[in-house]
Amino acid sequence: MRRADRLFQLVHLIRGRRLSTADFLAQRLEVSPRTVYRDVAALQGQGVPIEGEAGVGYRMRAGFDLPPLMFTKDEAQALVAAVRLAQGQLDSGLARQAENAMLKILGVLPSAERAAAESLALFAPLTGLSPEMRERLALLREATESRQVLQLDYLDLSEARSQRRVRPLACLFWGQVWTLAVWCELREDFRSFRVDRIQALQVLDERFRDEPGKTLADMRRATALEQG
Repeated sequence: MRRADRLFQLVHLIRGRRLSTADFLAQRLEVSPRTVYRDVAALQGQGVPIEGEAGVGYRMRAGFDLPPLMFTKDEAQALVAAVRLAQGQLDSGLARQAENAMLKILGVLPSAERAAAESLALFAPLTGLSPEMRERLALLREATESRQVLQLDYLDLSEARSQRRVRPLACLFWGQVWTLAVWCELREDFRSFRVDRIQALQVLDERFRDEPGKTLADMRRATALEQG
């Protein structure tokens, strides 16, 4: 990576996080922490408002803007690949917005980079999800974002049926199936339900707030402990 490109990437990394240590930045940029120290000092000398120090971490002072971002050919191709692979597994709303975002980005690229990205010989079928599954995923995503309680009628793999009131936390894709991560009010614990085995779904008017021990971060920590 050219030094100019590395400095540009360094600014993006620091700007995108509340606090970034030199070790974290060095790993992302594939350089030594000493190089990060030198690069940060160079940016500060050029007037970039980076606050912090070695051994503590760095952050960007509020209000700093970068010039318009330009993608390399490889980055543009990676973007097209990601959108094409994802579209078949997203609900229709997100798939459409992903396409719109990609077109906006490609539209401002130089002609050579745009042609290389659009001619990428990598495709994925758009028939991954049925219309019913796309609609259900959209409902689950919207309920998760708006923090609305769900009433589920669920049929598990042993064909046992149950009704659950749950707090939706995240939709997770496992390459073959989507699951819904929730806080289950019946079990008073975290649960995951296969979206394709939800028999009926009702989005309630009731909204929930994050509570200690019942958040997605708590669920991830609990899962990490179990795996450890």
